[in-house]
Amino acid sequence: MSTPALPRVTLQGHGQFDETCWHSILISLLRGLAAFIVATAHLRAAMYPAVRDVADPPLWFQGLAFVSGFAHQAVLVFFFISGWLVGGSLLNRIGTPHAVASYAIDRATRLWTVLIPTFLLTFVFALGIGLANPEDFNLSPDNPYSALTFAGNLFGLQGIALPDYGGNFPLWSLANETWYYVLFPLLALAGAARDLTVRLACAAALVLLAVLLPAGIVAYFVVWLLGVAFSRIRIECGSGVRWAWLVLVLAGAAYFRLTGELDEFELSTLGQDLVCALLYLVLLSSLQFNAPPASTLARRLGAGGKFFAEFSFSLYVLHVPLIGVLHYWCNTHLGLDRLSPFDPLHTALYFGMLATLIVAAYLSYLLFESRTYRIRTAIKQHLIGRRLPRAERRPLSTGQ
Repeated sequence: MSTPALPRVTLQGHGQFDETCWHSILISLLRGLAAFIVATAHLRAAMYPAVRDVADPPLWFQGLAFVSGFAHQAVLVFFFISGWLVGGSLLNRIGTPHAVASYAIDRATRLWTVLIPTFLLTFVFALGIGLANPEDFNLSPDNPYSALTFAGNLFGLQGIALPDYGGNFPLWSLANETWYYVLFPLLALAGAARDLTVRLACAAALVLLAVLLPAGIVAYFVVWLLGVAFSRIRIECGSGVRWAWLVLVLAGAAYFRLTGELDEFELSTLGQDLVCALLYLVLLSSLQFNAPPASTLARRLGAGGKFFAEFSFSLYVLHVPLIGVLHYWCNTHLGLDRLSPFDPLHTALYFGMLATLIVAAYLSYLLFESRTYRIRTAIKQHLIGRRLPRAERRPLSTGQ
């Protein structure tokens, strides 16, 4: 098929999720890199002083601060990729038997297979370092270690009615994700359900949730929906145009890193994040074609991206409790509350801690997250009473 002289935009009837496509390879790479950047940023903030508080900081430390400053964009990447994969896959199945029930099971197992053991580990860690005691596992809505907070965080109530479980502050973004998982099927059914009563009920529920949920969560649903929309958009163009757009994406990411708001996800930051998300999504839509089967580069990037993407969720939710344990160990055994960016041994200690986070997250993945699809299949067979098609039984590193 010849490449058009000018970019051509077409709408696809179904989203493409084949792992041999270039956009799927890039999605896996982005997922793994995003989780790594977030963990790097939070470990640096916990162990090192802010770069602005260091007189004449060494060049490597300035570089670390610059890279870790992309944590805001990393979370943004999670949002629109989730829309692309989760929303796009639901659109592919909407109208088929048990589509909504299957979707609900997919979402619950995706979250809870990782969150339940992570919360239990968090409580054990807190007991071990003296941040909690067994009596904290109560029904108090103000206690970050209570059973009520545990359950509420499973249903996305952190930051809305309850604190983040165990003070694990990255969990705020999972509240967004959880409610997007609810809002999108309501939106899809409000527009596509055959029964008028169902359509009206879904529309009413959608409006009610939009009113009750915090404004920031509702506003960033637009970013998530952009991911859904671009999963159906195919941009055909030449390699020169794609490389030029990649340069623009990198330049835009650097610009927003240097000039944008890096902490909050509120109405005031939505504009910058919409522009940033659009840059990435146009690039992804231009890559919806298969990599050459003999391409060594595609094979290596695909394997590496898939490996790190597989446990990116485990790394994202587990790294803060682990940082608490590492900081406690560093303080009690080495007498170090903060590391010095001028001490090479401290530098080695920081990167050793970072490696520990990655290895621990991978072990957690092997123990828990890797079993998601087996658990999902068993639940579907029990509740829905059907055997899954092979393609649905094991999604290809999509985080679905």
